Amino acid sequence: MAELKKLFPGVWDYEGNILTKSLAPGKRVYGEKIVRIGGKEYRVWNPYRSKLGAAIKKGLKTWAFRKGGTVLYLGVAEGTTASHIADAMEEGVIFGVDVAPRVMPKLMKVSEDWKLILPILADANKPEEYQEYIDAVGGQVDVIYQDVAHPDQTKILIKNAERYLKPGGYAYYAVKARSIDVTKDPKEVFREQRKLLEEAGFKVIEEIDIEPYEKDHVMFVLKWRDKKQ
Repeated sequence: MAELKKLFPGVWDYEGNILTKSLAPGKRVYGEKIVRIGGKEYRVWNPYRSKLGAAIKKGLKTWAFRKGGTVLYLGVAEGTTASHIADAMEEGVIFGVDVAPRVMPKLMKVSEDWKLILPILADANKPEEYQEYIDAVGGQVDVIYQDVAHPDQTKILIKNAERYLKPGGYAYYAVKARSIDVTKDPKEVFREQRKLLEEAGFKVIEEIDIEPYEKDHVMFVLKWRDKKQ
């Protein structure tokens, strides 16, 4: 019989599938498969529906989502990836920011069961709009996760890190090359964004091409500078 293989705290491999132990047994967020092992319920993390799931399948090594931690999730959408992060963290808070009103009803519903997620209707390019929420946990977060389709998506991450990311904190950044410049080779776009990130004070820990799960995307895992420059 297959056994659970621990990948990260709260994340397992089981027969080639990524699993997180559900915080809301009996509930699904996006039609994901449910697996019951040893009397516990696990959710299958679909890498075709989650860029972080894709990065795990492609060999992600760095995991900064700790139990009781704080996460600022920019571009949370309906909460697919955020719900798996919440499963893994078990405790803490995920500030789920999205600019689209249409996703909020579903996200609100998800947050009723995955209570770590706090839905916030706001523009990630205007981080002052959610200052009051971050102030409630001391004004800084341990991790920023960003999945925002915008030509200035790298500048958005830097702006939020400058304001909210703890010194030495981590960022997980899903870069969409075609959202930045459709005329350039995606590899050139990734090189340019990497340079911008490093100039801002990020250290690139990992750069993962997440094809075939997402075309023309990479996941950057970044460590923020220890002190303000």
